[in-house]
Amino acid sequence: MGTVRGVRRWRNSPLWRATDRREARVTLGALLLLVPVAPAAGWAGAVLADASLQREVRAQQAERRATDAVVVGRVPGARRFAADPDAGAGRTTVVAAWRAPDGTPRTGEVAPASAPGGPGSAVRIWTDAKGLPVPAPMAARTARTHAVLGGAGAFLLAAGCVEAGRRLVVGRLVRRRYALLDREWAEAGRSWGRAGTGG
Repeated sequence: MGTVRGVRRWRNSPLWRATDRREARVTLGALLLLVPVAPAAGWAGAVLADASLQREVRAQQAERRATDAVVVGRVPGARRFAADPDAGAGRTTVVAAWRAPDGTPRTGEVAPASAPGGPGSAVRIWTDAKGLPVPAPMAARTARTHAVLGGAGAFLLAAGCVEAGRRLVVGRLVRRRYALLDREWAEAGRSWGRAGTGG
């Protein structure tokens, strides 16, 4: 309440310039624009990202399949595989043998879903339709988390754009004010200290 009274008192002050009124209008306009636009942008960004990511999750689940493989040996020098975002801290890579969906035998470096044992132990891997090793499909929960982060990014981007626009307009108003003050000062300087000028 005291703030409102202070603003009203300031508005009636002779020091309240036209440029101050313009700056106040620009700030109020930016605030009124920010309140609906930034949350709407964040919500829309999250919804669109979630829809796209959920489609990708369904596509990955349809294309990839869990396959049983047998460990042939360890990969020398390569201990961790970090391509899978759902893998947590990383996985040990091993050389394993498995069969493609058409029955063709395959061998290669894989990152099993669980900690592998020694040679001859069974592991679970993910393969595509050709039987080639691929990362596990993205979990729906992970996709939703990415969508929420995308929505937060859209919110911040919208808020940043509104604030950048406000700063640009206020900056122009300030430059215009300084130019006007410079002109007035230059005009006053010509008659500065002369008798009868009222200065």
